Amino acid sequence: MSEIVQHLQTMSSRAMADLTEKRHDSVKRTVDILAGKGVISQPHRVDGGKAANGVTETVYEIIKRDSFVVVAQLSPEFTARLVDRWQELEAVVAAPAPAALSRMDLIQLALKAETENIALTAQLVAAAPAVAFVDNYVDSTGMKGFRQVCKLLGANEARFRDFLEDKKIMYRLGGEWMPHASHLTTGRFAVKAGTSDVSGHAFNSARFTPKGVAWVAGEWAKYQVEAKLEIAL
Repeated sequence: MSEIVQHLQTMSSRAMADLTEKRHDSVKRTVDILAGKGVISQPHRVDGGKAANGVTETVYEIIKRDSFVVVAQLSPEFTARLVDRWQELEAVVAAPAPAALSRMDLIQLALKAETENIALTAQLVAAAPAVAFVDNYVDSTGMKGFRQVCKLLGANEARFRDFLEDKKIMYRLGGEWMPHASHLTTGRFAVKAGTSDVSGHAFNSARFTPKGVAWVAGEWAKYQVEAKLEIAL
């Protein structure tokens, strides 16, 4: 247990290497790349003891959400195994003594496990397209307008506007769509002021930065999964 989970919400990079049948250094390199791009958070590092060559090994402690992103990048075919492993680990930590379980307790535990399985699957589905999109786009230096982002994501414009408004990412101001201040200060948008050559009308134009495009790709994927789950439930 200690080799796999440092506490309930982390999994070690060594355990993930075993899970995906990859070299440990390959797993850590993938984590470093994704963390550098801001796709996942920077993991906590711990001393993993000495490797076979006598060199002290560094092990990363990776939070649950980020573990799905890493496995989706490394070996998508092992994502189901990751879901099963998390459920096994959490069941061992959370389950009370068998003698304390009533019939109602068992029903509630089964319902909780099924709900968590749906949530984990949603995270997994959302993570894969976001990672793929970031890999293809994040190195670009150009900014994109609303319609360009819709085209990149293959999103319906009306539905994408509903998503931006529903998640308080953008709002309508005087006939123009503007980002909420929190997203502007984090560098996800840039607002440019200009004047129409024809009418002389002053306007403000909001553009997604490369960072903003990478971030909104993941949020849009999760939004679509959430909508499907609401329909299913």
